[in-house]
Order: sequence, then structure tokens, then C-alpha cells
Amino acid sequence: MKKLILSALIVSMTVSCDKKSAETVTTSEPVDSLSVLPETNEPIESSTLQTCYLQATGKDSVFVTLEDNLGTIIGKMRYKNFEKDSSSGDIVGNQNGDTLKLNYTFEAEGKTSEREIYFLRKGENIVEGIGEHTTVGAQSKYANPSALKYEGNTLKQVDCTDFDKKFKTK
Repeated sequence: MKKLILSALIVSMTVSCDKKSAETVTTSEPVDSLSVLPETNEPIESSTLQTCYLQATGKDSVFVTLEDNLGTIIGKMRYKNFEKDSSSGDIVGNQNGDTLKLNYTFEAEGKTSEREIYFLRKGENIVEGIGEHTTVGAQSKYANPSALKYEGNTLKQVDCTDFDKKFKTK
């Protein structure tokens, strides 16, 4: 008998937890100014805002697109050089204060490599960190990140319209 009562209690608790509440809220504000809340606990897809950067010196240029996706910085980067090997690939990392700490996975000279790259945000621009690298296999990292000097490429923020066309290789 106790097992039957316990089973009935568990079933009734499960059924009552599955019911959705239907509340009616009355307000004098117009409908378009109300916030809409989701009915489920499913995660809401984040909205990311793409920011684009460019630096051109003579016939050489650097292109970067960045998006902050819930704290993870993702994007693309391309070094387009006139008489040297160019590279193009993806960047991923995070931001710590004004410093972007990224890994650049790229194609150059027919092989895939990875390089750690830091940028410092200065207003609407980003400045590349310069420092000694160590290489292990196909991965290059800063030997001493705290000794970086932010005096490398200064990329200026630009409009992202048709920016992907600049990433196409010829």
C-alpha cells in the first residue's frame, strides 16, 4: 500500500512540474515596447557583431574580421603581401582587458601552420604585438608574452560591407 501511495505521489509531482503556467499581464504600454521572454530554458542564440580591420602599406595589406561570441573571439585574418608569401586563415581566442589573445591557423606555402598573435585595442584600432616566438612542430607561440611591444601593424576599423571579397585569393 505504501508503494502505491508513493508511486501516485511521484506521478502527481511529475505531472504538476510539466505543466506550463499561463499568466496574463495587463499593461498600459503599447505592445511593441514589451519584452518577449522565451517559454523554454533553451539557450538563446547569441547575436554577434562583426568588426573589420585593415592596414595597407604600399602593396602589402593585413585584413582582420572579429566577432565576440559570448566571450570567445572568432574571425578571419589575411596577410596579403606583394613580393613575399601571403597567408590566410581563421583566428580564435579571447579578450583580456584591451588585449586580444588569438591563435591564427593559416595556410601558407602549401602547409597549415598555427601562430599565437596578440592585438591591443587602442580606440577603434588594433595594434599587433611584436615579440620573440618559439616554434614547436607547426605551432608558433610567444616566448615571453609579458615582454611584447605593441608597435606592429596598426589596423584601422573599416566598414564590413563586402569585406569578404578582400579575403579571396587570386
